[in-house]
Amino acid sequence: MPHFTAHLDDDSHTAALGAALARVLVPGLVIHLDGDLGAGKTALTRALLHAAGHVGKVKSPTYTLAEPYSIVLGGQAVQLIHFDLYRMASPEEFLDAGFREDFNGRNICIVEWPEKGAPVLPPPDVLVRLNVAGAGRDVELQALSDLGLLCLDRLTFAPHR
Repeated sequence: MPHFTAHLDDDSHTAALGAALARVLVPGLVIHLDGDLGAGKTALTRALLHAAGHVGKVKSPTYTLAEPYSIVLGGQAVQLIHFDLYRMASPEEFLDAGFREDFNGRNICIVEWPEKGAPVLPPPDVLVRLNVAGAGRDVELQALSDLGLLCLDRLTFAPHR
């Protein structure tokens, strides 16, 4: 499947990528974010949410495991749920919390630390890998489904210089 790579020089480039991703969101999309602590997963999600129209604070769901946000896509309200599974002790916690029901083809689900939910976590449409590289970060986006391919085909990203 197609993929996209870029180097993000600083936080403004991460924010620009988040804005670019916000423009290609579609209901039902599942995005997994892969990267070490401090790689920029939450910063990317925060920028995406603000660019998608969320006004207000975007909290890291490290302790709550999930934070829902209401955004509007194409004139329709859509629920975007930001998951952070870092503190999950087992995949059963994901099931016990009822999170699997949120992956319903209508909500957009963005998941940090998806490996903590394997094998019960639904697969991603887009996998985003973030790696610290010098003062910035390297990013790779990989489409893993037809929906992910649709999004990456529509993605236009040019970091501001």
